[in-house]
Amino acid sequence: MLNPTDEQAHAADRFLAGDHIALQAGAGTGKTTTLALLATGTRRRGRYLAFNKAIALDAASRFPAHVTCKTAHSLAYAAVGHRYRSRLGSARQPSWKTGQALGITKPVRVGDNDLSVKVLSHTVLKTLTRFCYSADPAITSRHIPHLRGLDNADHHKQLAAAVLPFARKAWKDLQRPEQGVVRFEHDHYLKMWALSEPKIDADFLLLDEAQDTNPVVEQVFTAQRGHAQLVMVGDSAQAIYGWRGATDVMTRFDGVPLALTQSFRFGPHLAREANRWLALAGAPIRLQGTETIPTRLDTVETPDAILCRTNIGAMTQVLTHLQAGRRVALTGGGESLRSLALAARDLKNGRLTSHPELLLFSSWGELQDYAAYDPAGADLQPFVDLIDGPIDDAEARLAYVAVTRARACLDLGGLAWVRDHPGGNPE
Repeated sequence: MLNPTDEQAHAADRFLAGDHIALQAGAGTGKTTTLALLATGTRRRGRYLAFNKAIALDAASRFPAHVTCKTAHSLAYAAVGHRYRSRLGSARQPSWKTGQALGITKPVRVGDNDLSVKVLSHTVLKTLTRFCYSADPAITSRHIPHLRGLDNADHHKQLAAAVLPFARKAWKDLQRPEQGVVRFEHDHYLKMWALSEPKIDADFLLLDEAQDTNPVVEQVFTAQRGHAQLVMVGDSAQAIYGWRGATDVMTRFDGVPLALTQSFRFGPHLAREANRWLALAGAPIRLQGTETIPTRLDTVETPDAILCRTNIGAMTQVLTHLQAGRRVALTGGGESLRSLALAARDLKNGRLTSHPELLLFSSWGELQDYAAYDPAGADLQPFVDLIDGPIDDAEARLAYVAVTRARACLDLGGLAWVRDHPGGNPE
């Protein structure tokens, strides 16, 4: 790259010196460009591990040929997951049916509570998920979620005695490549791969979006320290995947702490706005905007682009702007969202649907119950919320991420909803 900043040049020097590095890279500070700078300065074989496939594909076009760009899941699939191809993408079913197939057929008494087959099944599958996100070698009581009303140690011990045998049976079921009773997910083969203690064949590893790394991926990454130089890069303030077991590994990584704070995406006005959120988040960095970029803070009636974190948010915006008579283009997943919306309309109108995500349900009420009370349907709750109307206040945590996507103009109205939220006016 031409004219690297002092921070980028310092990172390149530390990399060439062979240091393990934890690089805090703020929004728009050129982290991928910086990693490519590091990789270009050596002929050693490298691996770049991305958070998702789109990031990996983009990086592949920017890195030299001696660096391979993949996701952790793609490495795991090539090594282990391909053997379970026939089990991936199977139809949904309520967790109580899975529990029944595992042998959960009667309630269990814990303290003063009778835990139903449904609750036990939920807890077993949740335990399995927590295990797969963890770096632990076996399923233990620490993976069992705490249930309301069963908070003391004795109750949790009783719950563990009831749940652990079935959770371990579920994990054993997942080892069968051809068929089984537990729905096989991508995180299952990722965990299997991690348990095999894989050695990634490379001289150095670059872990991107480290703030959203699951402990299971962190475990595989750090285990390569004996033969490879490790560089993790991310932005602690953009950690948004804690809901699925991700943790900010940046702060505990044993490496030289470095930072990129000069943003090339926006100007000083927006940097100051971003720094408000960085301060509130207790982030270790503050951003500097580029003086030559005249980013404005203003209200935009007809925006060029709207960034949505979720498919549900994207659907909301598409419907809103279509109703206003505007032409709308949706990047990524447009047709699948359309078919899902049509399937929801059928259920709302009392008709059955053949959509693979919703064919389980015979009515909209049945889908509402499944999303609200069954852990296996938690990912459908935002979809139900969109159709039924409530506002998701969890989006407030994404303020920093949202603010720092802007380049030319930031619409402050995009965050104005917090003023109408009960927690938005503490005075």
